[in-house]
Amino acid sequence: MFYSIGEVAQLTGISISTLRYYDREGMFPGMARCKGGIRVFTEKELTRLRVIECLKRTGMTIKKIKEFLTWCEEGDESLLKRRQMIYEQLEEAKKQAAELEKTIHFLEYKCWYYDTAVAAGTEKAVEDMKDEEIPQPVRSYRV
Repeated sequence: MFYSIGEVAQLTGISISTLRYYDREGMFPGMARCKGGIRVFTEKELTRLRVIECLKRTGMTIKKIKEFLTWCEEGDESLLKRRQMIYEQLEEAKKQAAELEKTIHFLEYKCWYYDTAVAAGTEKAVEDMKDEEIPQPVRSYRV
């Protein structure tokens, strides 16, 4: 199946300008073009976009993503390098997930805090609580 740049933008939620940037950066080697140089995306480019966006979410730079994609084009000779890079990004993603989990817990505490303060009509009611009066699930996130 073939897709226009507009269709790809709609399918993926990636802006047209970003798709053009990725193309200029060489992230779609061998991408077909029709009359007038209009880009023609295939399933190959859509698969690459999923990889690019996944790696971006882990904080990988465009330069490193390009390096990874270049290695993919090399075939089996770069398997070890690609594997190592993906393991490194997995560890980075796990660190990010742990940080996000801390943020979620803090926000859960704050939701409880404000729910309790609103119900009491004052923050003083929460501030004066002893630790054992705070529900166990949010107690350890008190700041």
